[in-house]
Amino acid sequence: MNGKQIVAEALQPVLPDWEMSDIEVKIERPKDEKLGDYAFPTFTLAKTLRKAPNLIASEMAEKIDPSKFEKVQAVGPYVNFFLNKSQVGAEILKEILSDPENYGARNIGQGRNVSTEYSSPNIAKPMGMGHLRSTMIGESIARILAKEGFKPIRIDYLGDWGTQFGKMMAAYKMWGDDAEIEKDPINTLLSYYVRINKEAADHPEYDDAGREWFAKLERGDEEAKRLWTWFREVSLERFKRVYKMLDVDFDSYTGEAFSATMMDEPVRILREKNLLVKSQGAEIVDLEKYNLPPLMVIKSNGTSTYITRDLATAMYRKKTYDFYKSIYVVGQEQEVYFQQLRACLKEMGFDWADDIVHISFGLMSINGQKMSTRKGNVVDLEDVLNQSVDLARKQIAEKNAGLANADEVAKQVGIGAVVFHDLKNYRRNPIDFNLEEVVKFEGETGPYVQYARARGESLLRKSGIKGFDDVDLTKIGEAEWDLVSFMGRYADVLQKALETYDPSAVAKFALELAKRFNKYYAHTRILVDDVDEDVKKARLAVVKAVSEVIKSALNLLDVKAPDEM
Repeated sequence: MNGKQIVAEALQPVLPDWEMSDIEVKIERPKDEKLGDYAFPTFTLAKTLRKAPNLIASEMAEKIDPSKFEKVQAVGPYVNFFLNKSQVGAEILKEILSDPENYGARNIGQGRNVSTEYSSPNIAKPMGMGHLRSTMIGESIARILAKEGFKPIRIDYLGDWGTQFGKMMAAYKMWGDDAEIEKDPINTLLSYYVRINKEAADHPEYDDAGREWFAKLERGDEEAKRLWTWFREVSLERFKRVYKMLDVDFDSYTGEAFSATMMDEPVRILREKNLLVKSQGAEIVDLEKYNLPPLMVIKSNGTSTYITRDLATAMYRKKTYDFYKSIYVVGQEQEVYFQQLRACLKEMGFDWADDIVHISFGLMSINGQKMSTRKGNVVDLEDVLNQSVDLARKQIAEKNAGLANADEVAKQVGIGAVVFHDLKNYRRNPIDFNLEEVVKFEGETGPYVQYARARGESLLRKSGIKGFDDVDLTKIGEAEWDLVSFMGRYADVLQKALETYDPSAVAKFALELAKRFNKYYAHTRILVDDVDEDVKKARLAVVKAVSEVIKSALNLLDVKAPDEM
């Protein structure tokens, strides 16, 4: 039970007509800690009770059961609550230590399915740093969903269909060297793609060739199918290697090509409802009533577009997974497109279109430089992860030369550093990536949080303590209360992260908890003879709780928590 719940339960008898959830929403944290741990504003009651808010606050404060509080007092229009530090602190610690894995979870999902699409790289191209954002935001949201009782269905919707692959085939046919491709499939294919895009300015026939090859693929041409299958297989092999490094796994790798086999149904529905309108030889859906631009469904040459496949995909996922929500983790430049997708599905008669959620995010730059696959200035994600591990290995060697499993810890720290840097930022903000800054053990970094926890684990090992069942958890003082009360907010943080689909709430919580623990560690004596034994054990219980909560938060971010560093 967290502090907000304790306050809400105390308020419930005084507000018998209110639901607990409505009470909790109104409870605030005073900006000045001297005014208490929590506050309840009475402004909303003034109209119904026809009394001044400060008078309502005074009357409420007198009626509240003070047994779980050091004091309850009215200050102006607020009822301020000072929690009983030893009692409430003991309850929070007991809850963490008894079931650390589930601490903060509320099972609000009740096993409902949430289809979650993220990463979604294009075949025949390397996974660049730009894919890190979608991959890690999506994976973290899936983990938060699972923590809260939902069943995330992880989908890697591969970009494996469209004119760009016709271009790739045209380029291969003009310049392809099988021996060269066998040595380094992805980078070689990328070089062909970059070349055909660069030279198309002087050779417009290259674009025509690309369109023709894609048309062949849509018609089922054997050579086009052979090339497409080859491109897809070598790409997926490379992607899975990166996913393994990131500890990411998907339930489905079906991409646009799979959806392309199901396009007849949405097109049929659109025709039956007279939603398709001819426009300059193409067929579009007019969305003017939604204040949105029209959607091109069929091009003038008769080929499909992205939306045709996305309509089929949405219908397939609803039928297959009966989703509660269908999440798409895609860059913010696609916001209008997803509004169009929802609007088109509504026009087709699907009320569940409102359950489609576009989770947008800002772009990533590398040392201030934008990336573009088409122009060839892409930074390979796998290379960056390997470089990050090397940097972490050097720092670990300097700090702890005798570490037994140094290579494994270097992987956990190096890769965790890259992931944490991505997720600590509000997802819609653009971010700039500088590897040297990301892997530092100081500052607002993943290694800083990991190291704080490793410090705690080292202290616990030195103490020799085996368990906390017989520890008097009420023996905590003011210094411990700062940590324990902060950990009591974990459920609220998870709720915020879920409601906003924003993992940065969890990352910022982990950072702040690490800072508070490092301050506590620097100023509090624990393993010394002149500290009372019961107090010593209670302090160690706090250290263990901090270690468990940091580990839980890092796991939701898909960052490992090594016991030693």
